[in-house]
Amino acid sequence: MNKMKPKENIMRKIKIEKVVFSVGGTGENLEKGVKLLKMLTGKDPARMKSRKRIPTFGVRPKLEVGAVFTIRKNPGEILKKMLATKDNTLKTSQISENNFSFGVKEYIEIPGVEYRRDIGIMGFDVTVVFKRAGRRIRLKKIKAGKIPKRNEITREEIIKFMEENFNTNFI
Repeated sequence: MNKMKPKENIMRKIKIEKVVFSVGGTGENLEKGVKLLKMLTGKDPARMKSRKRIPTFGVRPKLEVGAVFTIRKNPGEILKKMLATKDNTLKTSQISENNFSFGVKEYIEIPGVEYRRDIGIMGFDVTVVFKRAGRRIRLKKIKAGKIPKRNEITREEIIKFMEENFNTNFI
């Protein structure tokens, strides 16, 4: 007799939604960060403005304090390069629900990227966001629905996904 093996539920399959690069700073440091993100991605990043006043840091409302670039198409390729800077090793404390983040201290650690004098030595943050099928139900404007807690992606699921697809070790 042929025993049928149970099929994998495609609605439970985990995918990478996006990879976000971000850099913070004001004035000249922000301009260097924008150049860095433009060099890495080939396109202009979005600039972030502050909403609050923080006198100790010299931040006032509507002051540009950061730059962000989001990659949605083929995020796996660039993620492999970014993980190479960390020797494919991350901490479990860097994982949150549905995402994980890590910092790249110096961009010259990225394979194939050379030092540029106009940027200098600079780092940035990388955030990887995961999703399952059906997530758009919660995000859409008209007839937005609720998603149960079981549709969220846990730490253990992210660790398993990264170990299988990117050979990443977690400490």
